[in-house]
Amino acid sequence: MTTRGLPHWPWNGAAPEDLPPAEAVLLEACRAWVEATREGRAPLPALRLPMVTEGVESAAPALDALLRGLACPGSMGCRLCPRLTPAEGALLMGLGLAQRATRREALAAFLRLAPPGAAYAAMGPALAVGMAMRRAGLLLAHPLRANS
Repeated sequence: MTTRGLPHWPWNGAAPEDLPPAEAVLLEACRAWVEATREGRAPLPALRLPMVTEGVESAAPALDALLRGLACPGSMGCRLCPRLTPAEGALLMGLGLAQRATRREALAAFLRLAPPGAAYAAMGPALAVGMAMRRAGLLLAHPLRANS
């Protein structure tokens, strides 16, 4: 089996503290949402708290809808996980691509997390999250380019 040419997915295995600020707040919010879901608490208030600290609370309902639509809490990490899981990397990659309006590539990233119908339905909330973050001055890094 060849080991050349295989993709290195952005953010896979990255430490949360190495993430840019915009990605870090999304990761913290997603992990809070997952933790609340696993404990049977309301996930939206848990998700909203990290987003309020960065002034992007308007993106919270859209991120909640995105996470509900993708239904991937089992593959996400906890708040104390030292590295990003592949699902978290795919989610951040999809959100970064959606913010830059590269919809086809964002859909491909979400297809790593969910079947086609759910991944396609996640595009609307992903675009809304990206727009709200851009309005607040938080630009996600372009996951397919090293220098953006």
